[in-house]
Amino acid sequence: MKGPAHDPTGQLDHMTTDQGFPTAVDRSIRTVPTSTHWGTYLARTNGSELLGLEPHPDDPAPTELGDSVVDALRSPGRLTVPLIRRDWLENGPAPADGDGRRRRGDDDYVPVDWGTAFGLVAGEIDRVRTVHGNKAIFGGSYGWGSAGRFHHPQSQIHRFLNTVGGYTRSVDTYSSAAVSVLLSRVAGGWQSAMDSTPTFDEIAEHGSLVVAFGGLALRNSKVNDGGLGAHTSPGAQRGARLAGVDFISVSPLRTDAADFLDSTWLPIRPGTDVALMLGLAHTIVSAGRHDLDFLTRCTTGWGTFESYLLGRADGVPKDADWAAAICELPPATIRALGLRIAAERTVISASLSVQRADHGEQVPWMALTLAALSGSMGRPGGGFGCGLGALHRNGMRLAKVPVASFPQGVNAVPDFIPVARISDLLTSPGEQFDYNGGRHTYPDIRLVYWCGGNPFHHHQDLNRLVRAWQRPDTVIVHEHFANAMARHADIVLPAATFAERTDFAAGREDPFLMAMAQAAEPPGDVLTDYQIFAGIAGELGLAERFTENRTAGEWVAELYERTRKRAATLDVQLPDWPELVEVGRIALPDLDRPAKPYEALREDPSAHPIGTPSGLLEIFSTTIEGFGYADCPPHPTWLEPQEWLGSTAAERFPLALVSGQPERRLHSQFDNGAHSRAGKIHGREPVTINTDDAAERGIVDGSVVRLFNDRGQCLAGAVVSADVRRGVVRLSTGAWYDPLTPGGLDVHGNPNVLTADHGTSALAQGPSAHSALVQAEAWTGPVPPVTVFGPLPG
Repeated sequence: MKGPAHDPTGQLDHMTTDQGFPTAVDRSIRTVPTSTHWGTYLARTNGSELLGLEPHPDDPAPTELGDSVVDALRSPGRLTVPLIRRDWLENGPAPADGDGRRRRGDDDYVPVDWGTAFGLVAGEIDRVRTVHGNKAIFGGSYGWGSAGRFHHPQSQIHRFLNTVGGYTRSVDTYSSAAVSVLLSRVAGGWQSAMDSTPTFDEIAEHGSLVVAFGGLALRNSKVNDGGLGAHTSPGAQRGARLAGVDFISVSPLRTDAADFLDSTWLPIRPGTDVALMLGLAHTIVSAGRHDLDFLTRCTTGWGTFESYLLGRADGVPKDADWAAAICELPPATIRALGLRIAAERTVISASLSVQRADHGEQVPWMALTLAALSGSMGRPGGGFGCGLGALHRNGMRLAKVPVASFPQGVNAVPDFIPVARISDLLTSPGEQFDYNGGRHTYPDIRLVYWCGGNPFHHHQDLNRLVRAWQRPDTVIVHEHFANAMARHADIVLPAATFAERTDFAAGREDPFLMAMAQAAEPPGDVLTDYQIFAGIAGELGLAERFTENRTAGEWVAELYERTRKRAATLDVQLPDWPELVEVGRIALPDLDRPAKPYEALREDPSAHPIGTPSGLLEIFSTTIEGFGYADCPPHPTWLEPQEWLGSTAAERFPLALVSGQPERRLHSQFDNGAHSRAGKIHGREPVTINTDDAAERGIVDGSVVRLFNDRGQCLAGAVVSADVRRGVVRLSTGAWYDPLTPGGLDVHGNPNVLTADHGTSALAQGPSAHSALVQAEAWTGPVPPVTVFGPLPG
């Protein structure tokens, strides 16, 4: 039940009228503003249903991702009532792999009312924290859950779990764990590198060449975490090309750079970017073209690294011939590019994809080193491009107006895990792990509570995760749809989507502020995350502490007013709430900002040190040396991945799997929607395979194929193309995991049944998804149906 019959906190009302939007009584068709991670829209609504999303008229390059939303909200898999897994309901909390217990992922569900759901959740939280302590609660979430400063799922669950005494948390992100930890040790931190990355406008004005390791895939510029006011990045990239800047895309995929960039494609062997960079560096140094002044004044450890590069340390010169044998690019191409880098104002860019691999820390470190010796570091339009183009904001002028968010409180539990080590956490309580110089212990997790994000999308080796997922006593999730996350939970709480609540959005460093109107009534008994947490907090006697006696509408107004006050300290006058509602979107002013950190470093290292022990860029890190990690040496080093096309494993599995971001959705969001499903082949996620590789296996374009290795197997729809390097297949992430039997064949095409689940190194413990080998074959049997878009079994 949704109404006041069980409403201990008064939060179960529909809170729209106090936000200045039309009430649900008005059924006339109109448009109201809203925002997502992939753009700003005018939502067509009749007051109860979302009828369509129209891109904001001032967006120069809107995406089609919003076309998946309307029909997804009406899909048969939409969750509308609280659901309890039958075995858990009848037999109580316990590991799901015990004798006689039904496993998570292989059970049916019983609907209950909200009063029952609140009582069950509150009781289980109280049991676990009383018997095992709060560190036995793992709070799972991911920041991409939805746009909105208040209805941000990660902020909601963190505040709630802090209110009940704390929880074991995760640190870093699947997107950038290796590079962010590495930069914190050797380059002054993530923000210094981002602030020093040249914009496309600066490259157009001052630059000449962009060498993009991992490419500059245009699909990545469609999204920005927290909201995106207007898609201006494609135009800025095009402007750089029109200004005469040349682009070189170093990637196994031709399509990892927009056609309008006219880029030169270097089809590198996956996982060998460091070797190529070393070959380029050797060429520059051997020719005496390196920037010795910058290396001497602004870096530490050049001499030690130079000895390694030239082979004095190990007898192996890292020259172009050496690199060519590893990355399978012509030595002449490597030499010519190296000399060109030294001669021109150049950006050395490393996408986030290339550090999601074995020894992923080495790629950005070597890219930083190559930029440092090139002569372009710390000069306008050149230097290191940290994830250039990997998100819309990367390479764009960034807004610096501070925006308020829902306060999360203080976590009283110190325990944490690196974000990609969730399976290790669940299977190895009490075991120790290394991370960023520290030695830590996995706690014994009894309760997993997840709100925002989906590990059955973004985690590696899903079959291992399924086994690990049986270990806790209880799994609670908030979800919109009956996806794999819901199908592997004990308690499923149906949550409202962005279209069914009121908020305001401001993407990270995005130069716009957007109103988000409630455009639809939540169906059935669906509640917002805030209403759910408030109801549980009420059962625990903590309602006032969690809500501070504010409704959701009052919180939105409060956070917006805090934002106005912060902006006013910078002489930025934001409109009041009714005016923001009326205009829907406002542009934030371009504030003055200090010099880019690496430009200031070049100018005067002693006056403008960066945040490292030496105050300089650290090509050799004594700190990392002190950690003694065998898999992360103290300077950029070529280390063979566990799985790559040069390993013996390639004899059985001769295809390298590239599993980047999808074209037709953000991660796995709205995979059940029209736009995402229109890109499927026989209902499966498309896999791109090289023309010659396909012919050898009897695979034809448009057919169903099986991809497999020792970790798992999945079906996908073949796209036969010369735009992918020989020996490589590309299967995007985000197809909802749909195993034919628990742990068996995934019929839908989720690449993470194939990827390996181990850390990049002991330094960052990031995901190594792009170090995976597979085999492919034509599927000749009956094609199983995709069932994950339907309702939960019950």
